[in-house]
Amino acid sequence: MPKMAKMVVFCGSDSPQRAFPPFMLGSGALAMDMELVLFFTMDGLNIIRKGGAEQIKLEGAAKTLPEFIDMVMEAGAKMIACSAAFPVVGCQEEDLLDGVECGGVATFVAEAEEADVVLTF
Repeated sequence: MPKMAKMVVFCGSDSPQRAFPPFMLGSGALAMDMELVLFFTMDGLNIIRKGGAEQIKLEGAAKTLPEFIDMVMEAGAKMIACSAAFPVVGCQEEDLLDGVECGGVATFVAEAEEADVVLTF
């Protein structure tokens, strides 16, 4: 059986112009039967904090950020919060959306090393 292609996206910002593309591109990757891993760090952690995505809006986007999050999670995306950034941004594991895993720098590097595509936002 051939290896499934894999996309890893580094999400480091909660600005709307940087918060939405990982989900837009990620949903496309999932539609093409690729494995998707989204790694959130620094201000990007606000995207996956409970109530955080609702605050991030992009005029004209096809979906809201919470809708995109639900869509990629239901399609099997792996979402990882960078635990090394928790003290920097005042985040704790219990602040995160259900289904988000925690990992550190080594987790990102290991996922990226196996990836066919790595994107940064």
